[in-house]
Amino acid sequence: MTSLANLSLAAPELLMAAAGLVLLMIGVYQKGDATRLVGWLAVLVMVVAGVLVLKGAGTDAGTTFKGMFVTDAFAVYAKVMVLGASALSLILSLGWLAQEEIKKFEYSVLVLFATLGMLMMVSANDLMSLYIGLELQSLALYVVASFKRDSVKSTEAGLKYFVLGSVASGMMLYGMSMIYGFSGTTNFEVLAEVLSEHQATGVVVGLVFVMAGLAFKVSAAPFHMWTPDVYEGAPTPVTAFFALAPKIAAIALFVRVMTGPFADLIGAWQQVMWIIAVLSMIVGSFGAIGQQNIKRLMAYSSIGHMGYALIGLVVGNEEGVQGILIYLAIYVFMNIGAFAIILSMRQKGRALEGISDLAGLSKTSPLMAAALAIFMFSMAGIPPMAGFFGKFYVFISAVHAGMYWLAVIGVLTSVVGAYYYLRIVKVMYFDEPTEAFDTPRLANRVILLVAGVFTLFYIVYPSPLLLTAQAAAKSLFAY
Repeated sequence: MTSLANLSLAAPELLMAAAGLVLLMIGVYQKGDATRLVGWLAVLVMVVAGVLVLKGAGTDAGTTFKGMFVTDAFAVYAKVMVLGASALSLILSLGWLAQEEIKKFEYSVLVLFATLGMLMMVSANDLMSLYIGLELQSLALYVVASFKRDSVKSTEAGLKYFVLGSVASGMMLYGMSMIYGFSGTTNFEVLAEVLSEHQATGVVVGLVFVMAGLAFKVSAAPFHMWTPDVYEGAPTPVTAFFALAPKIAAIALFVRVMTGPFADLIGAWQQVMWIIAVLSMIVGSFGAIGQQNIKRLMAYSSIGHMGYALIGLVVGNEEGVQGILIYLAIYVFMNIGAFAIILSMRQKGRALEGISDLAGLSKTSPLMAAALAIFMFSMAGIPPMAGFFGKFYVFISAVHAGMYWLAVIGVLTSVVGAYYYLRIVKVMYFDEPTEAFDTPRLANRVILLVAGVFTLFYIVYPSPLLLTAQAAAKSLFAY
């Protein structure tokens, strides 16, 4: 029986599950429109959950629910990023819901439950809890992707994501059944013990299916086919949410699964991860070159970024995981800032998505243009922006591991990717201006300021992030 002391390890998740049900009742019984009230309460719940996560940061690693749920420094780091990304995305969404006059409080509840699924994924210590967390996240995301029901593109995006996501989940479940069949267990710690003594071929085959499913969740090539269409078709705040929190949770889960129970199979999965990382970098770099819609461009950008992050997983050691964690933190700030600007691309209340709509932005809105230029330079990996250091840490981990070709391919694809990032800067600063955008909402401006300051001045004081990421990575390899 799980004791109350152990149950406290899952306090953030329990809070969010209970709060989600309460907010659902508030939305149903509240007279009038409850969208704004439920939305800000959901943000508050995420903040409180974040405080609870940090409160348990000083304790040693522990498990609950009969070893199916683990809390350690790695989980704390990933959960703080997931909660922060979800809360910021939801704040941006509330402004969009108001502008579009969409009065549906269910949106915030769905985001809350999706975030709960992500937290469960990060702390999964068993194939069963992994799948439950993954599906809780996915089911909520399928709905929010098609949330704008009167839009054909949004409905199509939700349907594509649902069909392809179901296939990926089925593949993963099949792989899990093979792993269980050949090992006799689903628990990560027991799996690690079994596989250290005996490595059945069936487990390797099952692991390939699991990796394929996880690669779909992080939109890594060649399982990226859903990403551009879903990013373009889904409502813009949903696209922002997709680009941030689910990616962090899926990468964190990927890292925990590969470096935990299947660490002794590194000779088998490292080659597969090498191919996935390289393909993601190439597809992300070359696929975005001809894009005219900025949301599709951000889709290919995220595919490329996941490729760079996965370099650290290919390395498969503590330094590689530390590089991933630093990269993800910087990735959150760059992308939330970029999407705050994309959501501010409105003329006379009408949302715009074309890269050409940014023409002459430096003349009509110089501060917004400067902020977007900072994010684009950072994503391209140009120093002294934060994005340069994100790539530097993963590339240097590959060099130290003797994987020189992986680092070289990463640098070359970064050069290609720089073309389409700098093209946006060229459009803003050298093309003739069009009509000025509407004044951005206060929440957008605040998020833009925070993200811009972090991205520009990260070089001044990088120590807190470096040390926290180092401690988180170390906890994964401590046992």
